[in-house]
Amino acid sequence: MDFLELAKSRYSVRKFDDREIEQEMLDRIFEAGNVAPTGCNYQPQRIYVVKSEEKLAKLNELSRCIFGAKTVLVFTYNSDEEWKNPLENGVHSGVQDVSIVASHIMLAAWELGIGTCWVNYFANSKLEKELGLPENEKAVLLMPMGYPSADSVPLEKMHSVYKNIGETVKYI
Repeated sequence: MDFLELAKSRYSVRKFDDREIEQEMLDRIFEAGNVAPTGCNYQPQRIYVVKSEEKLAKLNELSRCIFGAKTVLVFTYNSDEEWKNPLENGVHSGVQDVSIVASHIMLAAWELGIGTCWVNYFANSKLEKELGLPENEKAVLLMPMGYPSADSVPLEKMHSVYKNIGETVKYI
């Protein structure tokens, strides 16, 4: 499948079957994330793989958007390691770097038949505290993942309705 076909076919999976994701598949997915570009290649991202029933229960308390996934990735960045723009105080790359890495992972998973959902619906500070993250790590997103259930379908309004490219791309 070429990239555009892959990108068009991918959707946010909100219903997973009970199959465990094989370690070999996870390794391939994480390799795609590992080669993602980050500011100055500092690679401040951290990816926590949550599979234990105890930690999944905690995530379910913090977000209603885990969708029964048996594996959830927690993406954070180390604020001591992110690139900081020397030309503008307060401008840094942590969230952007994590987003690039997460996008690579999301698309690599889909290519292998593994669905994901990008989730921002949680209180970041509560998540950081509940998972015992170091103070210099900032949570960015959750990514429930797994094999889509047989009756999993994309939400129409979120998968096939797009603005005209002329509304989002401007030549100046």
